[in-house]
Amino acid sequence: MRILHVVPSYLPAVRYGGPILSVHGLCKALAARGHEVEVFTTNVDGPGDSNVPLRVPVDLDGVKVWYFPVPIFRRLYWSPKMTAALWRRVASFDIVHTHSVFLWPTWAAAWIARHRHVPYVLAPRGMLVQYLIRRKNRWLKRLWIALIERHNLANAALIHFTSRIEAEQAEILGVSVQKSCIIPSGIDLPSIAGGYQGDLSTSVDAGEKPFLLFVGRINWKKGLDRLFAALPEVPDCRLVVAGNDEEHYQPGLEALAVRTGVRERISFVGPIYGDEKLALLRRALALVLPSHSENFGNVVLEAMAAGCPVAVTPEVGAADIVRESGAGVVLDGEPAKLGAGIRSLIADPIALKRMGEKGREFVAHRYTWEVVCLQMEEAYKQAIAG
Repeated sequence: MRILHVVPSYLPAVRYGGPILSVHGLCKALAARGHEVEVFTTNVDGPGDSNVPLRVPVDLDGVKVWYFPVPIFRRLYWSPKMTAALWRRVASFDIVHTHSVFLWPTWAAAWIARHRHVPYVLAPRGMLVQYLIRRKNRWLKRLWIALIERHNLANAALIHFTSRIEAEQAEILGVSVQKSCIIPSGIDLPSIAGGYQGDLSTSVDAGEKPFLLFVGRINWKKGLDRLFAALPEVPDCRLVVAGNDEEHYQPGLEALAVRTGVRERISFVGPIYGDEKLALLRRALALVLPSHSENFGNVVLEAMAAGCPVAVTPEVGAADIVRESGAGVVLDGEPAKLGAGIRSLIADPIALKRMGEKGREFVAHRYTWEVVCLQMEEAYKQAIAG
């Protein structure tokens, strides 16, 4: 198959978190299966631009990536050069897969695919969640849904959700999920399993005492506020927060930590990647992801693959995986209950070790990119046939 993925931002813009790595993981796996995979994206990387060639193909792991400039309206990723390229090239592909909503590249790709009679798959990537829409640009996003996204969703050959929770949230907004599939994110297991051959070092100072670990963007939706409020219930345990603070949310969290009397037990270490992330996951008592909203949660799979037990809230898309695998616990996000649950979790070292082993085995059999890629391949075939 000739497959075009359209995504507003891409590697090396890792500041945008899991979806960036997830889309590339899928593209890489599809290319390894022999498909011709191309990506149309922009060079937007936070307030600046990625240092990448523009409007020429760049090979990343067998995937042909095209970067286009965004002259103005950066929040919308408005790129006339990409729009022109879509008009020229879309008809040459068997299927188009768009990632995200409310942004110019994916709207343009869906509109042009319809006019070129090419089926497209639309992946909201966690952006069709009522809670998030209420928190940010509520009326603007509702207007965008009414005027643009509802039409794009209705005419998609398939809507791709990464979890049951994401599909349910979209349905609450009135999105028909009849033409949908639930295909999770995957994980590049060899790069993590390879870390078990000897010790890994890290420049991050996590201290000598046992610690819990949070990995992800420091953002209001990640639920760090309720985790900080829960820490008084978990005495004699530190928390390491690893992530980038793009929205200047950290000062407010630090003030909350002072008010709850836990500031001295929390370390902000900035974003971590690769071996440093793996080293922390291997040392942590457990990964905690207490999100208010999370369409999937790629770091949960990373923790499981590294043998690290996980504690998540029910709003995390990967919560179903945690329950089924026995790799951790799903806890109520109310601070007192969250704290009590974490305290109970880390009190039993034997149970923690068993959870880590279960998680590693579960991911290896069901959530590698090779396995997930086969599911997506079949979904593409059905979309094209339809």
